[in-house]
Amino acid sequence: MVVVLKGYPRLSETFIAQELLGLEKAGIELVIASLRHPTDSAHHAVHDEIQAGVIYLPEYIHQSPLRVLRGLIGSLRMPGFARACKQFSKDLARDRSRNRIRRFAQAAVLASEWPEGAQWLHAHFIHTPASVTAYTSIIKGIPWTVSAHAKDIWTSPDWELREKLRHAQWAVTCTRFGHQHLQSLAADASGVHLSYHGLDLSRFPPFDRAKSSNVGLDVDNPIVILSVGRAVEKKGFDILLRALAALHESLQWRFVHIGGGTELLKLQALAKQLLIEDRIAWLGAINQTEVLANYQKADVFALACRVTADGDRDGLPNVLLEAASQGMTCVSTKISGIPEFFDDHNGLIVDPEDPDRFAAALVQAIESPELRDQLGKMAQEKVRSAFDYHTSIAQLLGLFEQQWNRG
Repeated sequence: MVVVLKGYPRLSETFIAQELLGLEKAGIELVIASLRHPTDSAHHAVHDEIQAGVIYLPEYIHQSPLRVLRGLIGSLRMPGFARACKQFSKDLARDRSRNRIRRFAQAAVLASEWPEGAQWLHAHFIHTPASVTAYTSIIKGIPWTVSAHAKDIWTSPDWELREKLRHAQWAVTCTRFGHQHLQSLAADASGVHLSYHGLDLSRFPPFDRAKSSNVGLDVDNPIVILSVGRAVEKKGFDILLRALAALHESLQWRFVHIGGGTELLKLQALAKQLLIEDRIAWLGAINQTEVLANYQKADVFALACRVTADGDRDGLPNVLLEAASQGMTCVSTKISGIPEFFDDHNGLIVDPEDPDRFAAALVQAIESPELRDQLGKMAQEKVRSAFDYHTSIAQLLGLFEQQWNRG
């Protein structure tokens, strides 16, 4: 099976990596087709365990014109090329972008360089990777399926989602919120399935968090507030920084941020403007083992997710599940799939775009070690009882096997 990804490997997509490894362990032979080369300087241990070969498709036509030309010539001989061109022309009329042209060129290269023996296509993300997959499917006459997640659902036009859902054999998505939206667009709602990612709990073993009496008043023992995520708008780190700046000056806290991202310098400048830069450690992108160590050292996990102007948003961020697996109290916002995991019994969830309410939730967590202990235990119990990634792997295998048995 060929799995089409936007980029590989990526630190922020451990949920995809653990799924690939799970499918390999179940006996499925994979080849990864990546639309981009890796940009992260580090990678996780799970990436070393994946055996699949990787085909890096041309990121830009002008950088690999001969390879694209060979791909088009090779695809021209295939019976589905004319029909793929017709679909591409129809799509281009509604989306006159260079990206649309690049998608078709990448599909032609993938079709012409097709791995021997591969009989199925699967895309992760229903936007760009699914477009490349759909065109390749038509050219090669090979069926395809898709896993949809968050940004790809909410930043894609409805017309494109409808067409992809109609042509894919089935689609799976990872939150009930996204599932309901895709079902509303699908000609056959039964072809859209819900499957939460879950965690590979062997990488996040149970952590017996010591009882704490820290109420954030000891200057030598500040409360550690941790957040993990790329510095991009939808993560709401600016809201989080403003919430931290609103905390009473008597509270002793330290904020640790893990992750890279395009807005990192802007956030660091905002922290300086808010006069809190001396309380913050920016660790950058680090591997999963180091992230785990930081979960275990911190007291509170915070992520102020939001919906951006173009509709981009998170689904159910894996970092929240990871933090919960280590018994952390999580403070986050009521968007997408986050309320599908957290409620009043296992987390503190507030409306997005509200630094004051976020600050109030942080204060609640800081000032009550008993509450932290209770919420953390309940969150860890829920992760371990209902969010083991083996469940999602079994669901995927069942969908694939059901489809293959029909064929």
